[in-house]
Amino acid sequence: MNQPLAYVHPQAKIARNVVIEPFTTIHANVEIGSGTWIGSNVTIMEGARIGKNCRIFPGAVISAIPQDLKFNDEETTVEIGDNVTIRECVTINRGTSDRMKTVIGDNCLIMAYCHVAHDCMVGNNCIFSNNSTLAGHVTIGDNVVLAGMVAVHQFASVGNHAFVTGGSLVRKDVPPFVKAAREPLSYVGINSIGLRRRGYTTEKIREIQDVYRILFQKNYNNSQAIDIIEAEMEATSERDEIIQFIKDSHRGIMKGYYKAN
Repeated sequence: MNQPLAYVHPQAKIARNVVIEPFTTIHANVEIGSGTWIGSNVTIMEGARIGKNCRIFPGAVISAIPQDLKFNDEETTVEIGDNVTIRECVTINRGTSDRMKTVIGDNCLIMAYCHVAHDCMVGNNCIFSNNSTLAGHVTIGDNVVLAGMVAVHQFASVGNHAFVTGGSLVRKDVPPFVKAAREPLSYVGINSIGLRRRGYTTEKIREIQDVYRILFQKNYNNSQAIDIIEAEMEATSERDEIIQFIKDSHRGIMKGYYKAN
């Protein structure tokens, strides 16, 4: 940690075995957990709370004030969990008075040039590929994968275990367990590969598929589909998670399956 070419504010709380490379700047009111490595030319600003065993690569800027004209210099934070990798030139802004914090969960990989705006809530085990961007107030569940250059609209939500293909514009909420693609963003199937990697059985994946067949492929509206699912399908944690996500959606969910021309 005793890097003479880095600047660490004397009020920053840095664990003893943190490694800080040259030309990095760490402001006051910052906390960094043990085992974390911070590359050169990183800027960590006030309000950052970074967990253990993280890796932050050159050019990243963590906890800059929000790019939001309503921000009034509130004392807000960025909270980053353990075992998170943040690659080159990623920017993560701290919260506003809405949620007071921006959160990145444990075991996430955020690739180069991604942006996470103010008041975003990101779950555990997520992967954001290069140049993906979250607008303000976005909620991302656990085990979500955003491929390269995905843009998520403010206040949108993406459910657990979802996969969004590269270059997609996420204007509506993306329910759990699905693959989303095309323009406008639409259901293209279950994220079966991701689910198998995480221990879901073939039987459980088929149960999830049955829910989405009713929801997206039977020409029902959402209310009709939910009534049928609740009446005809056995209650499971996955079924109930899908139903609750749709009921809680404020922006509405993405389009159902259709064949592209």
